[in-house]
Amino acid sequence: MGNLFFIIFLLLLGVALRHISVFPKETPLVLNQYVIHISLPALVLLKIPHLQFTIDLIVPVIIPWIMLFFSVVLIQYLARYWCWSREITGCLMLTVPLGNTSFLGIPMIDAMFGPHAIPYGVLYDQMGSFPALSIYGAVVVALYQANTSQRPTLSAIGYRIFTFPAFIALMTALVAGPFFQDPSIQAILQRLADTLVPVVMVAVGFNLKPSLPRPLFQPLLTGLGIKMILAPLVALGLCLAWDLKTLPALIAIFEAGMPPMITAGAMAAASGLAVELAAAMVGLGILVSLVLLPLMAMVLKGL
Repeated sequence: MGNLFFIIFLLLLGVALRHISVFPKETPLVLNQYVIHISLPALVLLKIPHLQFTIDLIVPVIIPWIMLFFSVVLIQYLARYWCWSREITGCLMLTVPLGNTSFLGIPMIDAMFGPHAIPYGVLYDQMGSFPALSIYGAVVVALYQANTSQRPTLSAIGYRIFTFPAFIALMTALVAGPFFQDPSIQAILQRLADTLVPVVMVAVGFNLKPSLPRPLFQPLLTGLGIKMILAPLVALGLCLAWDLKTLPALIAIFEAGMPPMITAGAMAAASGLAVELAAAMVGLGILVSLVLLPLMAMVLKGL
């Protein structure tokens, strides 16, 4: 549970720094840009070369992609129904499908199910959440980036995807993976990747405010409801329909209910996509998870 308390500490630290005049109001933007251009590419280069694409334990692999598709379809429908702005829609397109399945998910699995269940959580994260962050995240940023005055052309979308730092890192890792497995290079990448969560959470705390503008209240509750309640229920329904009550299936359901991914919130904020909403999705999602995740674990262990 140390990771969870560390996240909360960083969140509160960011809130405190907002009240110190030496830190300008642009501080979160600078921190998020650092993450997008330094920490996140380093994390991609560190993790991707170690992925092993096998057919074993298929449930923790396919569930995150099903959850991504389900979330995208539902958000698009609700965005049209409630007439959300492109910034709000883009923010939710990043923060709802992508969950905090590693930094928070792995410790929660350890605490709730025991260390023997951790490999299934790692599989969910490494074969689902993390590749989706690099590929799907780049597409969403290209489509919804807030500094565009009109709907981008296909060529403009392609340019943004292929020049997005995490996507460049992904392609580099796939082409030159063995080079980045050198111990000395791994050590450098690890140091840079380790800065991601502290920097992002301070930025989230800096942007986190006691009250949101009224137009953001509905998207916030809707996004967290889909991410942390509806998504795990859908995953549970699928596993029950497939008559899967194995530990890998239970862990996949549990991971489906993780709060929004910290890095997804950083991507939304760095792209100007409803910055306050992105901070609230990540910050409030973590706090809500303190109640929902233990309850979910109790239900799953009772199946």
